[in-house]
Amino acid sequence: MRWAMVKAAVAGTTMVALAFLIPLGLMVQQTARDRAFTAAERQAAALGPALAITTDQDAIARALASTDAGARDRIAVHLPTAVVVGKARADLASVAVARGQNRSFTVHAPGGFALLQPVTVDGGRVAVIEVYVAEEDLTRGVGTAWLVLSLVALALVAISVLVADRMGARIVASARRLAAAARSLGSGNLAVRVPLTGREAAGAPDELREAAAAFNAMADRVVHLLAAERELAADLSHRLRTPLTVLRLNAASLGSGDAAEATRHAVAQLEREVDQIIRSARRAPDSVPVVAVGCDAAEVIRERVGFWSALAEDEARPWQLAGAEGAAPVPVQRGDLAAALDALLGNVFRHTPVGTAFSVDVHVASGAVIVLVGDAGAGFADPAAAVRRGEGQGGEGSTGLGLDIVRKLAEATGGDLALGRSALGGAELRLRLGTQGELHLPGARGTARGRKKRAARRSQ
Repeated sequence: MRWAMVKAAVAGTTMVALAFLIPLGLMVQQTARDRAFTAAERQAAALGPALAITTDQDAIARALASTDAGARDRIAVHLPTAVVVGKARADLASVAVARGQNRSFTVHAPGGFALLQPVTVDGGRVAVIEVYVAEEDLTRGVGTAWLVLSLVALALVAISVLVADRMGARIVASARRLAAAARSLGSGNLAVRVPLTGREAAGAPDELREAAAAFNAMADRVVHLLAAERELAADLSHRLRTPLTVLRLNAASLGSGDAAEATRHAVAQLEREVDQIIRSARRAPDSVPVVAVGCDAAEVIRERVGFWSALAEDEARPWQLAGAEGAAPVPVQRGDLAAALDALLGNVFRHTPVGTAFSVDVHVASGAVIVLVGDAGAGFADPAAAVRRGEGQGGEGSTGLGLDIVRKLAEATGGDLALGRSALGGAELRLRLGTQGELHLPGARGTARGRKKRAARRSQ
């Protein structure tokens, strides 16, 4: 495309230059010719008064010497007596025609032309003034003019080539960026986008801008579809994991025997498979950008605590929820936060005896939402190992995956997960979620006052 635009510019500019410069050059050539003959006529006219006064050869010779043409030996006077004063170059026949017809004209002479101008002298006789015009006088300045015009034409062609090349380079660069982005997207890099504004997009035609916008919209759609697919898989797995916890607890109460052991083994194996599904669903490829969608943490906490409260009543576990009355927006997807809360609450039911009390406290601080999940159990023997994948406590069926998922979720928002001793005397898990990012709560629209408050928190 770039080379084609350069060739088109060269062809178009060349035709325009030739259309204007050739007639202009011919006009310059004709102007130089006319200028030379006009100068010759002025030289001849300058001698007319002298011939009208006298035909003396010496006087005429002095008059010739006083002119520019006479000084260069390019003027002669053919007197009526057939005497020639000066250097004559025209043939006598032409001189006789000029004298006989009493009209001026030009004739060819060696190396140029001769202007013959008849002049009537005393007694009605006719003298002929001959002014020689050399060939070089007819073309004086024409070569320089053609050279200047040629340079102008070349400059116009060069400028048009430069402009076409720059325009072509921008168009080609935009097309190449779009092609490179398409190849990158095809190879699995879902974070690639084509810039629509700024220095890189400057000079791109509207058609390529529209194509780039359509490509970006397609890439965004692909990312959202993949995120929705992962979220759906994780949500389904999470829904399976909660009743599996209840099933495992029930299986633990079956007592001893081959059937009881087989049931517990099958439940543990099924729980491991569900954990593997959750692990795969939560592990986003490096090329897939994270889609930041916020949710109300207080609402999700109330929902999940309400779900687990039914099992707590069955096991006679006292429980309490505090601080979840107001809104607590966080930059976390609703399904991710629900899975993290289920992992925290599920650990309470897994690792503490039946009847052990637990509590959930929510604190909304500047730039963070803190969730405290505590119990009245024995606590963690090794808090560091509890958050490492595959080293959790609780025996068969426990993979450590739950707290690892919670930790990664917290770190993704700029927060953290900490383990300690609760007010009830057992273990306490502190989940801190950062809220410094821009939040987009589904179905909610921020007010100006709310935006000012968030801006004030970000500036602190």
